[in-house]
Amino acid sequence: MTDTFVTVSKRKLKLTNTGKVLYPESGFTKGDVIAYYTRIAPVLLPHLKGRALTMKRYPNGVDSEFFYQKEAPKHRPDWVVTEPIWSRGNKRDINFLVINSLPALVWIANLADLELHTSLSKAKQQQQPTVLVYDLDPGPPATIVECCQVGLLLRELAGELGLELYPKTSGSKGLQLYMPLNTTVTYEQTKPFARAVARLLEERHPDLVLSNMRKELRPGKVLMDWSQNDDMKTTINVYSLRARPHPTVSTPLTWDEVAECAEQGDPDRLVFDWSDVLDRVEQHGDLFGDVLTRKQKLPAPPA
Repeated sequence: MTDTFVTVSKRKLKLTNTGKVLYPESGFTKGDVIAYYTRIAPVLLPHLKGRALTMKRYPNGVDSEFFYQKEAPKHRPDWVVTEPIWSRGNKRDINFLVINSLPALVWIANLADLELHTSLSKAKQQQQPTVLVYDLDPGPPATIVECCQVGLLLRELAGELGLELYPKTSGSKGLQLYMPLNTTVTYEQTKPFARAVARLLEERHPDLVLSNMRKELRPGKVLMDWSQNDDMKTTINVYSLRARPHPTVSTPLTWDEVAECAEQGDPDRLVFDWSDVLDRVEQHGDLFGDVLTRKQKLPAPPA
């Protein structure tokens, strides 16, 4: 396969093996991945800006081995931004990529970084999350339908506390709810709060909600994974592709869509691929835009 040279925002890039199929069931190629990330960039880049990125690379496609990469590749261009972040486990700084520009986004797409996993905080303020997240994970036979039911319960509880949540699909099986903060707060505050809310909903709805991570408890319930609110954890970024049989995307939703899924019981309603998402953005803009700017003060954890 031949290399292709392109100029992106005045940066010259070499794209390799663009015809290589990375999603065999749909024939979606590396070139298609690069094209999707290029087209979605206007709404994606603001959500990546300033955040440490953990790459999840699939050099031979979604049916083959993958690897996570936190350390920025040594062969990166000098215009690709990095940020050193102390790793307690490695006892040293790790130089994470920070994707602030279209050329940088195209560059990592060319590395077959299908999935974009980012921190809940900005790299320069790693201990200060800008958002709190609830990762709702269904234990079969539960599906995203049950996640939507839990999401509505969580939204109601958040409303009682004067807080707004923004839903998105994980792009895989679950639902994620983002609570924008954009005020000075630490993980030492957000993580206990998220745990307290999960436990409260579990007490109120024990047949549906689970806050305990033990796998044997999960069948038929929705795990409210509060542990994602941690400086060492990452979450799939909005508008990121997922390494599923088809190129599905972590997609922002309206609350009406969440309610309709919960009521009608059809999990396929909330499966969106790359083309669906481009159409949705053209129609609705960035449904997740307020997550970047809305300021909300974290209250005391509910009793």
